Amino acid sequence: MAATESIMLELGTVAPDFALPDAVSGKNVHRDDYTGKKALLIFFICPHCPFVKHINEALAALGSDYADQPIGIVAISSNDAVTYPTDSPAGLKQQAETFDFKFPYLYDETQAVAKAYSAACTPDFFLFDGKFSLVYRGQFDASRPGNGIPVTGHDLRAALDLVLAGKPVPTDQRPSIGCNIKWKA
Repeated sequence: MAATESIMLELGTVAPDFALPDAVSGKNVHRDDYTGKKALLIFFICPHCPFVKHINEALAALGSDYADQPIGIVAISSNDAVTYPTDSPAGLKQQAETFDFKFPYLYDETQAVAKAYSAACTPDFFLFDGKFSLVYRGQFDASRPGNGIPVTGHDLRAALDLVLAGKPVPTDQRPSIGCNIKWKA
């Protein structure tokens, strides 16, 4: 299992705009749908990656735990579905329904959104404040497949809680690690 680290986009970067279809509802979701929220969490995942499989239940719990908070949560898959058919919109829908995701799961067929966000791996997390300014990019927590550390989402949840409280997020952040984005040839 090859591991790729997230690029660690510069803090303060403004969230690039996007308009992508939700694999579950079929509706287009836009970045600006979350204007007026205290935060916007965007993460890149996919159905086949063992690093994502390792945290699927915790991602679902995070979505449920923060569903009533003034934040937007959006998952995006940008993998080449021709080479990785389980990462097609049908696969995303199945993953979302299996784990009861409470957030949109968008398909980035052109991979333009992944490139705009400098997404490098699955999972790759980006937390923006209410002005769409990047305040956290990094790991969900220190757990990885096979390392024996429990999956808690500690790092990401701590950043979310600070943003919700109107407090600054510490800049000492660890990169996420996962499968590389499966880019089209």
